[in-house]
Amino acid sequence: MELLPIQNKIYEVRGERIMFDFDLALLFDTETKKLKQSVRRNIQRFPNTFMFELTPNEWREVVTNCDHLPSNARFSSVLPFAFTEHGVTMLASILKSDRAIKMNIAIVTAFVEMKKHLSLYTELAKKIHELEQQTNTQFMEIYEALENLINDTYLLKEKDKKLTKWEQREEIGFKKK
Repeated sequence: MELLPIQNKIYEVRGERIMFDFDLALLFDTETKKLKQSVRRNIQRFPNTFMFELTPNEWREVVTNCDHLPSNARFSSVLPFAFTEHGVTMLASILKSDRAIKMNIAIVTAFVEMKKHLSLYTELAKKIHELEQQTNTQFMEIYEALENLINDTYLLKEKDKKLTKWEQREEIGFKKK
């Protein structure tokens, strides 16, 4: 199973990466209504760290920010359940179909892959920050060196004005143009 379609169904709500009940119902090849009924019958298996129902404000924000939600979910009057990675695993244990088990494995794999990519991006961001710090230090040194050269050149010109004609004469030899 390709992971990208599953990863595109993983959202971030309340600082958690979650999947919505309607997406999971589609993946598990069941109706959203039946999936929710199964969850409600086994609600003790779903603490808030596994599953939560979105508030109306949270749902409006998700609908506003996500343009690829299914239209039937977007305009539904029923608020969706949001399942964390652990909630998805628990959901597969109460559905118990072969399809649910296979999809659960694919979904958990998608979550794991996303975590890997996130850690790579975090590491890359840290390296870029370190490089910026080094570059800033080097640029500051170059800037100071240029400033010193400008000051030295200015001082030499001032000194040249005070020299006699004999001391200001042109040097003999090969000159670069």
